[in-house]
Amino acid sequence: MQALIALILGAVEGITEFLPVSSTGHLLLLGHFLGFESAGRTFEVVIQLGAILALLLVWSGRLFTILRDAPHDPRARRLVAAVLLAFLPAAVIGVIAHPIIKTVLFETPMLIAVMLILGGFVLIYVDKMTLTPRYQETEDIPILTAIVIGFVQCLAMIPGTSRSGATIVGALLMGVSKRAAAEFSFFLSMPTMMGAVAYDIYKTRDMLDWSATWLIVIGFVSAFVSAALVVRWLLGFVSRRGYALFGWWRIVVGTLALIGLSLGA
Repeated sequence: MQALIALILGAVEGITEFLPVSSTGHLLLLGHFLGFESAGRTFEVVIQLGAILALLLVWSGRLFTILRDAPHDPRARRLVAAVLLAFLPAAVIGVIAHPIIKTVLFETPMLIAVMLILGGFVLIYVDKMTLTPRYQETEDIPILTAIVIGFVQCLAMIPGTSRSGATIVGALLMGVSKRAAAEFSFFLSMPTMMGAVAYDIYKTRDMLDWSATWLIVIGFVSAFVSAALVVRWLLGFVSRRGYALFGWWRIVVGTLALIGLSLGA
């Protein structure tokens, strides 16, 4: 039974990590209702590496091209700088707020459910706004715009908000096209997620429980496979359909969670 739960949680992590629906919110709520919780959140933290690895593998060609061209291509160089500078607000605020995030916010299922619903309405509203994109490609995003998006990303430190959701909404409001917003969210997720996981493991190293390594392996592989599929699919979908569907999904999940919590589940 534990192996099945690990498989499900890993799949949920991989599917939701790069969608604007809050992978952390889904993982924590599902773990709560299934009665699954690892010491020091070892399982929940480590399986995120599976999603990161999937993104790096699927986008390896794109990343290689950008890094290869950066020394002599101003647009590629600007994209690298934009991603690194956009990452800094989350790095600084994340370190300062880490104790509150882990001991208070992550342990409040009701807050997560409410944030899922509120974020859903925001996503639907922004998706339906008549916005004229000024930046069609990620390489076109100015440094200052990227930094603003980086600050907006910090809202995702409240579980249930969604890192990708905050990044995408911020990018759309700053004049980035729907496809480029999702793509920039992918780029920004690499240093943000790797930094967050590394720091989280460091801060909770005394509480980490590696006794159920086989469950972590199952969750890791499941997250890797499902994330690889989502990354390949997402850009094409949002280019055609936008983000409203994900907003409605958030509202449904958050509402069901509130009903379950009110019933004492």
